[in-house]
Amino acid sequence: MEQRRDAIEQRPVFMPRVNSDNLVKTDMISIERHVGFASRQKKKTINDMHQVIRKKYGFNNVLELSSKSGNKLSFLLSPLSLQLTDEESGGQYSVENIFQASKVFEYGGPFTDLLTAAPRQAKKDERLKTLGELIGYNDFGMEWNIAPLTMFYDWLYVNALKQNVHLHGEVKQYQAFTDIEFNPKKSIHCAAYSLALFVALNKRNLLDNVEDPIAFYDLCDGFKVSNTEQLLQKGWF
Repeated sequence: MEQRRDAIEQRPVFMPRVNSDNLVKTDMISIERHVGFASRQKKKTINDMHQVIRKKYGFNNVLELSSKSGNKLSFLLSPLSLQLTDEESGGQYSVENIFQASKVFEYGGPFTDLLTAAPRQAKKDERLKTLGELIGYNDFGMEWNIAPLTMFYDWLYVNALKQNVHLHGEVKQYQAFTDIEFNPKKSIHCAAYSLALFVALNKRNLLDNVEDPIAFYDLCDGFKVSNTEQLLQKGWF
């Protein structure tokens, strides 16, 4: 019996660019989402999406970054797994832990105890939902504004992956990245975008000074931005 399907929906794909005025090109893919929340249904949706991407762009290698991928590389590249070593303290933490532990709200934060929590638990900590609007980040004393919107998250992810040199060769083989769990209506931060950004910087040999936040900002600011925030504003979602 043929699997019943839901209505057509739009999903983002993030493509690293080497010879353009974008570091990352974000585009939308139209697919029919398989009904149900089981991993098997999501894998079918991922396969359909990647088939569309391969046909539309002529790509051979597309990587799904969510846990539904079934690819060991996706697990290693997940912000829940990917580790960043802090130069000052020497501590090693996941991208997710550092990101959540750095948040500063109107009435509290940062919450450095989240550095050592289980990554999924850190992400769901109640304090992150009850202390007013997010007003910035404080990463081991280094303060960041919330704008540009994804700059701090991208900086964390790019630097973490830069430190994990053993992953560079494999990630450079991929031409596009997706994340079936990412919902642009609920979040602006997407590791698949950050991963595409890293690949673009790596292929352009622009990773030398990314540890310096100001240098990273100036570098990214020199290129046009193509992300889901722009597409959301245009009514794609």
